[in-house]
Amino acid sequence: MDFEIVQIELGDPALREFVEVPWALFRGDPNWTPPLRAELLGSRLFGITGLLSKEHPYHETADVTHFLARSGRRLLGRVSAAINRRFAEHWGEKIGFFGFFDVCPDYEVAASLLDRAADWLSERGAERVRGPGGYSTATHEAHQGILIDGFEFPPTVELTHNPPYYGEFLERYGFSKVKDYHAYRIEISDRPGERLRRIASAVRGRRPIETRSIDLKRLRSEVDLIVSIYNEAWSRNWGFLPLTDAEAEAMASSLRFVADPGLIRFAYIAGEPAAVLGALPDPNVPLRPRWNRFRDSDPIRILRLLRTRRRIPRTRLMFFGIRPKFRKLGIDAVLYLEVLEHAIKRGYKICEPSLLLEDNDLILRGSASMGGVRYKAWRIYEMPLSGGK
Repeated sequence: MDFEIVQIELGDPALREFVEVPWALFRGDPNWTPPLRAELLGSRLFGITGLLSKEHPYHETADVTHFLARSGRRLLGRVSAAINRRFAEHWGEKIGFFGFFDVCPDYEVAASLLDRAADWLSERGAERVRGPGGYSTATHEAHQGILIDGFEFPPTVELTHNPPYYGEFLERYGFSKVKDYHAYRIEISDRPGERLRRIASAVRGRRPIETRSIDLKRLRSEVDLIVSIYNEAWSRNWGFLPLTDAEAEAMASSLRFVADPGLIRFAYIAGEPAAVLGALPDPNVPLRPRWNRFRDSDPIRILRLLRTRRRIPRTRLMFFGIRPKFRKLGIDAVLYLEVLEHAIKRGYKICEPSLLLEDNDLILRGSASMGGVRYKAWRIYEMPLSGGK
């Protein structure tokens, strides 16, 4: 097949084609669910600064470019390349990233895209390339990894969905696994298990634990508290990068759309913040494509979300962190129980804890103890840039 690879920089109108690639590749797929176009391109109407726009704070500490594969007007694939300077400085590594990886079932197209990304990264001094992510694979970034298990299930918010050949193409190219993420599926029953109740009661009996839900009237300061706990609790995790003030502001903006206060809870011991657990009603349920130009426009999708956000049956447990000095005290059981009781009261049917690092035994055991079953997995790949193609 004859095709061309074109490079697209920030600010180029061709980024609209870049965003449309997965819409073309996945047309009719009952499981694929894309983000709003505004999340990537931005929207004055909705007050969103898109990740692919020059104005997004991500680009203050990163260098990025984009590659698009097409044959005439037919869109065949895409990939981004990024040097996240803050990540490289934090970990002391000469590493580059590829992301936004989507491609038709043609290995030559995939290899040509990856060639261009690898060459661009090599020219900027990167010794290894890792991905895919959004732009990079810092833990808090959306759309991490290649789906390798659970293709029959739709993704929850900010998670990826792709056909099985993506992983096959990357391994054929020379990439190998560096880390897997897991997702668990918890069926929410009519009442919490007695074992969880006993554990939570015993924990409360041993020490003065206070809990509360997030206050959406003070959302910006509440997000600052989430970030401070996150930056301490996740600091030793693989792929961690501290959240910045600008990223906290973006988090606050996104929470305003869908947050259910009862699903986001803080724990305090002797008045000191100790932990946070946060789940969200899954906006992917109403945002799933209808494969109609009008019904798949951002305004109509957002309207669907706003009309149904209190009737979404599925939640994603997105973050749970305990500050190191408060670990192994049973705080997790207390927060799990309170969020579960709220979920039952509000009629949620499913909770998905994700993305969970494959070697985070504490969180994996906690998800299993809540009745969770592992049902999806994603893989992050890596390759030295000195060879392997």
